[in-house]
Amino acid sequence: MKQALFVFLGGGLGSVARYLLSLKFNNYENALPYGTLLANILGSLFIGIIFGFMAKTGNLSEKHSLLLATGFCGGFTTFSTFIYENYLFIKDGDYFGFLPYLAVTFILGFAALFLGLYLVKMF
Repeated sequence: MKQALFVFLGGGLGSVARYLLSLKFNNYENALPYGTLLANILGSLFIGIIFGFMAKTGNLSEKHSLLLATGFCGGFTTFSTFIYENYLFIKDGDYFGFLPYLAVTFILGFAALFLGLYLVKMF
């Protein structure tokens, strides 16, 4: 039960952080949802740093992993929102919004993950 509490706390913090990014950066009129994109890229970077640190040092406890990776990153990243926003692009026939958003999210997400792993390795 203690493990679930760590996931709950991290998820709540991650969800609030994602909400604040959405308020600041999402503009659904004629623009990509930059807040969602930023949350997914930063979440990929964070999880790369978290698991890179764990692999490098072995110093990340289960409770820290549950709080930070499962909880915070799970609450912060927005795959379900990302899918819905892509659905809206397709529904509106905006393939010039859909395709770049899809590609940029995946490419930058993987790049951010690898950057996080690399940064931990370097320091």
